[in-house]
Amino acid sequence: MKQIVMFWLVMITGISASAEQDACHLFTASGNAEYPPYLWRSPQNPEVLTGAISGFLHKVSKRLDIKIDLQYSGPWGRTQEEVAAGRIDFIAGAFYTDARSERMDYLRPAFQLTRTVVWVNNERPFEFNRWEDLIGRQGVTVIHNSFGQEFDDFARKHLTIHQVGSLEQGLKMLNGQRVDYVLYEENPARAYAARNGYLNIHPLAQEISSEPLYLTLSKKSACNSPELRARIEKVLVQAKEENWMPPLLQQAQYLWAEQHMQSADTE
Repeated sequence: MKQIVMFWLVMITGISASAEQDACHLFTASGNAEYPPYLWRSPQNPEVLTGAISGFLHKVSKRLDIKIDLQYSGPWGRTQEEVAAGRIDFIAGAFYTDARSERMDYLRPAFQLTRTVVWVNNERPFEFNRWEDLIGRQGVTVIHNSFGQEFDDFARKHLTIHQVGSLEQGLKMLNGQRVDYVLYEENPARAYAARNGYLNIHPLAQEISSEPLYLTLSKKSACNSPELRARIEKVLVQAKEENWMPPLLQQAQYLWAEQHMQSADTE
């Protein structure tokens, strides 16, 4: 009788382990949906995210032999909350902050370096050479956005930066001269400014920061383990050595421009 009980215990344990292993071959991911050419919502299916990071994740998933389902999960702030709660496994593209590192593991190396710049209205330009030049001016950025821990700390102490729900809203405020500047990464803001026909705004030459973009894994993900993180980081090293991102970014820029032209033709 004891042998029969032991047999069934072994069988149940084996089935549970197998089920867990199968579950950890399917992951969910999301990211900033207002982030062209890195990520944006597909016009054909708005619940799906497309762009250079989508292509990057596809290559990662093939190397790891797992499935990563990249889906729109709402505004950027909500996406971070979903990952913090473990309802989404990965954030596909995040800057490092101390607060985020308490909720998610940063997988290294970073897969992309990005420039954050100051966008101004052509009719109200000002000289910007250092962070202190923004003191006393009214700025705006997207809620829950980060530009690197060092600048975030400086901004919290010295700057007036309002938060809005979307990049489009912030650029619209700048175009209408309701704020002095918008803080955002150069490539995504340039893409949205072009799409909306905002010819009256431009980025200043001096950058705010140059920050690495990381793939992160929720600390509450059921599949988060040292073994999985090691496997992913091995692939990230390969991606850097093989220079995955430049051709993916080029393809994404063409796709964004093509979709913008198609949208304009239907209006």
